[in-house]
Amino acid sequence: MIKLLSLLVLLFSFNALAELRATGDLGIVIEREDGNALIINTTEHKRLAKIEKLGDLSHASVVFSRDQRYAYVFGRDGGLTKIDMLKDAIDKRIIQAGNSIGGAISQDGKLIAVSNYTPGGVKVFSSDTLELVADIPSDYGEGLRSKVVGLVDAPGQRFVFSLFDAGEIWMADFKNPKAPVIKKFPNIGKQPYDALMSPDGHYYIAGLFGEPGLALLDLWNIDAGVKHILSDYGKDDEKLPVYKMPHLEGWAVAGDYVFAPAIGQHKVLVIDKNTWELHDTISVAGQPVFVMARPDARQVWVNFAFPDNNQVQIIDVKDLSISKTLSPGKAVLHMEFTPRGEQVWVAVRDDNQLVVYDTETLQEITRLPANKPNGIFFSSRAHKIGL
Repeated sequence: MIKLLSLLVLLFSFNALAELRATGDLGIVIEREDGNALIINTTEHKRLAKIEKLGDLSHASVVFSRDQRYAYVFGRDGGLTKIDMLKDAIDKRIIQAGNSIGGAISQDGKLIAVSNYTPGGVKVFSSDTLELVADIPSDYGEGLRSKVVGLVDAPGQRFVFSLFDAGEIWMADFKNPKAPVIKKFPNIGKQPYDALMSPDGHYYIAGLFGEPGLALLDLWNIDAGVKHILSDYGKDDEKLPVYKMPHLEGWAVAGDYVFAPAIGQHKVLVIDKNTWELHDTISVAGQPVFVMARPDARQVWVNFAFPDNNQVQIIDVKDLSISKTLSPGKAVLHMEFTPRGEQVWVAVRDDNQLVVYDTETLQEITRLPANKPNGIFFSSRAHKIGL
């Protein structure tokens, strides 16, 4: 009896002292070289845990469950890993393909979709168990299967994605997960390489690597098909080497404008969202990779490909001009704003650091160690469309 009481006292004491953790404060930082993920607290600027053995994370991306407890990590080696951010542990891990390029979580949070280069296509899994729900091969001709890029979630329990080799956009309706309905939009342009969903879920925009312009799908009027925009921009310009492809999920939609990286050029394009015509261009320090808007849309932050990737520039949206150039360190790969935008975290790969800035004063707040960090993903993404 005494031993039982002692055990109960011990358990009570442990529970009383156990650290409570709010999931809205959490985030994931990818350490690409080691195949690890750091769990961080964005308010306290703390590293909480390291999750190891996640495979090839050279092009990793992350989505979150709607309760923000679980992070789903998509690895380049086809790995899909579900991390419990309260237990600091892997909940489940599978290898679902040979070469994966990202994924998305459905509107209701019950499905995880993964886009694959090899063998090509999209696989959809239960977010709870990671059991396969649907397999959508990206076949577009006899014996032909395309790489899939630009996979995003869309309102109406849908996923939208692009077929790089086929030059097509597909939309998969998963209202009935056992019988998804696929709508295909052919001939949208050559080599769509990535895509963006507008924050309100209205527009899906695919960048084209094989020809000038962009492909625009209006999800409020899908019967109108895909519209080509900016088809004349840059078609007569000298073709420059592209050191790193821009990431279109990092495009900025701010007010009436869309801010997009110009492929291979030292420019950010400013597109009128009402007409989808080019409004202006902004000269920047290098070839843009991520062009990201602060949540209040007043600022747009830009980072660059090699050899200018030690810099970050801030565009003042009101004046459409560069307001500040920062030098966080060697090889800035990714940026992520806190949910209301008062701070931004910057991954500086070759200095093995995370740098946190105050977005109002543009002053550095702190630095945290991380081994070759690339992607930064905050749990607030759980409540955003298209991420």
